[in-house]
Amino acid sequence: MRKLTFLMVILFAFILTFSAAAQEPVTIEFWHAMGGYNGEIVNTIVERFNESHDDIQVEAQNTGSYNDTLTKTQAAVQSGSAPHIVQIYEIGTQVMLDSGIIIPVEELGREVAQDDSFDWGKFLIPVSNYYNVNGQLNSMPFNSSTPILYYNKDAFEEAGLDPNDPPQTFEELKEYARKLTIRNEDGDVERYGFTLGIVGWFVEQMTANQDALLVNNNNGRDGRATESYLDREPVVRFIELWKEMVDEGIMLNPGRGWDGAKQAFLSGRAAMMIESTAQVTNFTNNAENDGYELGTAFLPRPQGVDRGGVVIGGASLWAVRDHPEEELKAAWEFLSFLSEMEQQVYWFENTGYFPVTKAAVEHEMNGQFFAQNPNHLTAFLQLLLSKRSPSTQGALIGTFPEVRQIVEEAVEKTLQGDMTPQEAMDEAASRVDRSLEQYNSLYE
Repeated sequence: MRKLTFLMVILFAFILTFSAAAQEPVTIEFWHAMGGYNGEIVNTIVERFNESHDDIQVEAQNTGSYNDTLTKTQAAVQSGSAPHIVQIYEIGTQVMLDSGIIIPVEELGREVAQDDSFDWGKFLIPVSNYYNVNGQLNSMPFNSSTPILYYNKDAFEEAGLDPNDPPQTFEELKEYARKLTIRNEDGDVERYGFTLGIVGWFVEQMTANQDALLVNNNNGRDGRATESYLDREPVVRFIELWKEMVDEGIMLNPGRGWDGAKQAFLSGRAAMMIESTAQVTNFTNNAENDGYELGTAFLPRPQGVDRGGVVIGGASLWAVRDHPEEELKAAWEFLSFLSEMEQQVYWFENTGYFPVTKAAVEHEMNGQFFAQNPNHLTAFLQLLLSKRSPSTQGALIGTFPEVRQIVEEAVEKTLQGDMTPQEAMDEAASRVDRSLEQYNSLYE
């Protein structure tokens, strides 16, 4: 009898142990580059998912900048410790496709998770177009943004300009900047009409807005990019405008990066600037606190040039292939969750990044969000009215981070007077061609 009781205890303990093991949630790692306030919003969304999924636990980790995250992912794959999901900026798309480490998100949903209920047409076309390569969606759109023109409406009125009629062309931008620039009795500038940080992204966007390409083979969409178009008219004339306005003293050159120009605008040292739509909420709150009205407008373009539009910036989420099937299925559950209307609305209203689905946009329209927040509407209209073409779909370049550095160096050389815009962009194009040749040789 004692022997039987002992066996029953052992059996019961085994059942409890097995049951506990069976209920252990599947854990997936999610690496992202969202810091500060946006990082807190990401953590909130992850907590919402974990609370509603007993069988899955997502562990989110901030891995630094976009560049840091890409580098750490590549190293983790080599060491066999790669995350399940990683946030990669848009210019890392070609590298991720070439890496061999990812499973296209459409393949993950359709074939691994066998999710027949997911609507692949739910995404805004300008957003999904960027990440759609070779006929399928390769990563899940997440934080998407474009640049727009921001301006101080009160400064417009003081300068005798119509605050509801922002500049639409390069020529008007220069004219408005002259009128908005204020100098003291000594001739020193107290307020510049315009400012712009030396950021390669802006060159890309102003090129696309002229419906022009950055590289050959339809921006690398019809085949690997092998030739840069940085030395062509659309790029050069924007750099010429940039130099002319800085030299005239109506545009502040804050140097490389984003922060200098942003601080100049927020402090009132510049009346206009171009920045990401992700700053709409921040800039609006600043204007309200400082007692002026914020205006927004589409990007200007040269007189007589047809508008192309803007290219989606930001980042998307990639699934890493070499994980057990149950973990890949769990990763899909999280990616699918992020695309739901509730999460998209929460993300948009709290960060300013675009909601990437039609349902979320419709929800905001019906809820009068855009009527109450017209500056957000500007951003959406510019995106939705962009021409559907290779120029606005965005370029696929294997060395894109390096290309941006080359472009920024060329702009610096121009503004410093070391080279003319044409000379600087000729040199930049040659450097990019060499980098493309070296990169492409690895995949021939």
